[in-house]
Amino acid sequence: MKVAGLIQDSIVDGPGLRFTVFTQGCSICCEGCHNPDTWDFDGGTEMFLDEIIDVMLSNPLTDGLTLSGGEPFDQAADCACLAAVAHENGLNVWTFTGKTFEELLVESKSDPDVKSLLEQTDVLVDGRFVVTGRTLSKKWCGSRNQRVIDVRESLEFGKVVVV
Repeated sequence: MKVAGLIQDSIVDGPGLRFTVFTQGCSICCEGCHNPDTWDFDGGTEMFLDEIIDVMLSNPLTDGLTLSGGEPFDQAADCACLAAVAHENGLNVWTFTGKTFEELLVESKSDPDVKSLLEQTDVLVDGRFVVTGRTLSKKWCGSRNQRVIDVRESLEFGKVVVV
């Protein structure tokens, strides 16, 4: 898996104490992104999933896994695997994406890895970062168009359920 970085004990990437994986590579490249160094698919560091999992599970106080980027859905298979291991170990999973929930639903119909990551995500923070909509008042979001979505309920009810 290509990673831009790992953060142990993050308190800004979702609720509680989180293990955050910043994926390397982004197919969206939002203007004003605060992680533009993660865009290049040739950058970052190649890591084995087992290495990442060992770090993720090394702190018994960790509440959850956060997948950020870059764009996690550009490495959906590896991210889904990490998310599954997180769930097996009692951690919740948040995924930050520049894609919308609706776009991911369409992609999931033809891409089983996207479907798997979506199904392994508890909370999705979706939508492109929009500079003109920048906000500091919407928790977990950088711009007003972004949403914090309960994925399981949204999939069950067939419509977006905002947290």
